[in-house]
Amino acid sequence: MITIYHNPRCSKSRQTLKLLKAQGIDPKIELYLDNPPSAENLSDLLVKLDIAADQLVRKNEAYYKENLKGMELSNNQLIQAMIENPKLIERPIVVAGDRAALGRPPEAVLEIIE
Repeated sequence: MITIYHNPRCSKSRQTLKLLKAQGIDPKIELYLDNPPSAENLSDLLVKLDIAADQLVRKNEAYYKENLKGMELSNNQLIQAMIENPKLIERPIVVAGDRAALGRPPEAVLEIIE
């Protein structure tokens, strides 16, 4: 099963979903803004992506700039911030088994589904 953490308002997320469907994949769609992932789920995604929490945070978001910029935050603190403010989560994230990829660019997700 392939899962995409999707924001329909994001062009990269829409392009990634379209790319998956063009590959014959009908992924499970997680609308993470409506249903933010849990701390455990975000931690699992970070392991699958092989990145630290600060690499998953959208630093151009207003919330980040106004509340977090310049602060020394642990992975757990950043995970909590992403749960409370899911707009901070970089998108889209595609998960295939024990692997995940950010769809930036959308073609990056092809590595984990081939």
